[in-house]
Amino acid sequence: MMKYQHECIVCIVNAGYSDEVMDAARKFGATGGTVIHAHGTANREAEQFFHITIEPEKEIVLILVPASLRDDILHALYNEVGLKTAGQGIAFSLPVEQAVGLTGSEGLPAKKADKAEKAEKTEKAEKAEKTEKPEKAEKTEKADKAEKPEGAEEA
Repeated sequence: MMKYQHECIVCIVNAGYSDEVMDAARKFGATGGTVIHAHGTANREAEQFFHITIEPEKEIVLILVPASLRDDILHALYNEVGLKTAGQGIAFSLPVEQAVGLTGSEGLPAKKADKAEKAEKTEKAEKAEKTEKPEKAEKTEKADKAEKPEGAEEA
């Protein structure tokens, strides 16, 4: 079984409950989500089976999270906006193979993230080296002057 770095949690709730979805998800580490307005198509049989009235206007909340947060967030959504609440929500997750545009390099595929990290380290090292060279030269000059006896000539 392949392990994924990220999961997309999809939560479908009655219209007006997307804030409750995000509140529950944020308690367990989610940082943001995307709300899509939708219209449900459930029929009377489904309403009778679940013993609920199904509101046709829906909100779909998409939340991209590190895979390690998935279970806690799904559990929170079940408790806060699940079928037995006014939000009458369902939630599930989908594995995300790759993601870009996330904060930092955590969304990049591993090889690219490694390359980006190495390039960043190299750039920092080069900048540090440039600022250190003039300082070293200055220190060496001062040390040379301190070692020469007064009146000694340079060769």
